[in-house]
Amino acid sequence: MRRLRALVLLAALGLGRPALAAQTAPASPALTPKATEEPKKPPMRELPTPYTPNYTGGAQPRGGGQPDFAYGAYQKGQYVTAFREATKRIEADRKDAAAMTLLAELYNQGLGVRQDPVKAAEWYRLAAALNDSAAMSSLGLMAMDGRGVQKDPKAGRRWLESAAEKGSPTAAYNLALILIGTGKPEDEARAATLLRKAAENEIGPAQHALGVLYLQGRGVQKDPSQAAEWFRRAADNGDLAGEVEFAILLFNGNGVPKDEVRAARYFLHAAQRGNAIAQNRVARLYAVGRGLQKNLLEAATWNLMAAQQGLADGWLDQTLSGLTNDERKRAEAQASARNEAR
Repeated sequence: MRRLRALVLLAALGLGRPALAAQTAPASPALTPKATEEPKKPPMRELPTPYTPNYTGGAQPRGGGQPDFAYGAYQKGQYVTAFREATKRIEADRKDAAAMTLLAELYNQGLGVRQDPVKAAEWYRLAAALNDSAAMSSLGLMAMDGRGVQKDPKAGRRWLESAAEKGSPTAAYNLALILIGTGKPEDEARAATLLRKAAENEIGPAQHALGVLYLQGRGVQKDPSQAAEWFRRAADNGDLAGEVEFAILLFNGNGVPKDEVRAARYFLHAAQRGNAIAQNRVARLYAVGRGLQKNLLEAATWNLMAAQQGLADGWLDQTLSGLTNDERKRAEAQASARNEAR
């Protein structure tokens, strides 16, 4: 799956992984993470881009309260029907921007038709000319990445600016990432405003990014309680980084009442979804019996899973060194089975 350069800025800005992973540690020395424990290649989160399978943010139902069979079919995964219905609508109305954007999405992702970024960009451009903000946003991202059109970051940013002005939350989110990347205080302030717009539209990665700004005091006044609230909402929307951030704040009692048991539940859920940092934290919690009942076999299992993703932990290795060969084999079997189940 391809990812856009604008979105990859997350990792460069420290927004692609928990901001507290190497900065704020749980109270117990046994749970203190070391900077060297960070994975060399942390798993990337899926972001709301036109390249995400089944992403529906780029295609929107037409307004006016009319039944939208094309968009309905798209949401149900009936892509051939969606393509046929959208085509019929355009034949009947050459100014049906929503149908044009839907065709562009189908071509862009190769759903129901052969994937063709060039045709996707053509349909996006036609819809953008009719002031469709979703098309503008997607066209901006394609221009940033040089996908289906000539690579042109300046043109891509102009499209994102136009889409954001028309209320596109996805455009606001991606434009905010670009602004944060400049490192200028005035750009960070505007980025925070844009992220809030996207976050209020329940875009999980935007909620996580806004939480990071509140936690670090960038573009907004530092406010751990606001950070915790946005991380919680990001977690509710399935954002993995937001889930881990919220768990860390819960464990430390930073911006939210301290609750190790609840924090452990969030860590465990994120660990089951494959986050290496969460797997490491769960292993430590099992090893010391905080938030979870002490269980060295479980600790060994999660430690192995984190280590397989590049997050080694010398303290855990030492703590678990007393396990028998049989227990180690059981832990290895459990780790293998859980990895295969994901």
